[in-house]
Amino acid sequence: MLKKLMKKMSGVPVQAVLAVAVWAASGGVQAQTLVMASTTSTEQSGLFAHLLPAFKKDSGLDVKVVALGTGQALDMGRRGDADVLFVHDQEAEEKMVVDGFALKRYPVMYNDFVLIGPAADPAKTKGRDIVEALKKLSGAGANFISRGDKSGTHAAELRYWKQAGLAANKGGGYKECGCGMGPALNIASSSGAYVLADRGTWLSFKNRADLTVLVEGDRQLFNQYGVMVVNPAKHPHVKTAEAQKFVDWVISPVGQGVIASYKIGGEQLFFPNAAQ
Repeated sequence: MLKKLMKKMSGVPVQAVLAVAVWAASGGVQAQTLVMASTTSTEQSGLFAHLLPAFKKDSGLDVKVVALGTGQALDMGRRGDADVLFVHDQEAEEKMVVDGFALKRYPVMYNDFVLIGPAADPAKTKGRDIVEALKKLSGAGANFISRGDKSGTHAAELRYWKQAGLAANKGGGYKECGCGMGPALNIASSSGAYVLADRGTWLSFKNRADLTVLVEGDRQLFNQYGVMVVNPAKHPHVKTAEAQKFVDWVISPVGQGVIASYKIGGEQLFFPNAAQ
């Protein structure tokens, strides 16, 4: 093939001939690229930097990650601006399937949410009960940084406030940043505030100052992630076959093993559960 192309290009500038030679030697095509809308927690925790090279090695496919709050990531799927969704708000994910914007939802992994705050814990929140902790935060008027970005973490936080009977009275220190998990933690660190975080991002977060985990272990803090292919019936341009390859790989024993192998300081950040 290369010889035929070179003959046809006799008289063409050398730079162009070399470009064709490189193109032909590389197989004549670029790797197919998927667009994945996902959460800031999966991106900022470092998971994708660990996971996606392994997927590319096995499939040859590149994945471009657009990291947003889960609500915004799902909106990308509704608009057809992504091929695959990797998010953590199960109720909203299931609605995407019911409304026809995504194909089957697959559970893929979990970790948990934790309440982070200053080690001195002026609001006395430390324990295992997230609802009681929020009641104490509201009563004390303690500084609390909410992501306020319609993310999966924000949706969980709002559920906990509602369960505490404080949806409309979160306390004088409650502030929304409209930002990702990393920036929210940075604000809490610099201001000595409380913040709800996913454990994965917390473990990878370096700028902790005197912040520490204060509430953990409550069953309500369970944080499930799901993965879905955007429905081509709504958006025919979606790379359905390639997106399904990613889904099939990430829920396979190989992909699940790669997720389980991601650790920071010897501590596992995410726990695969596609088979459950």
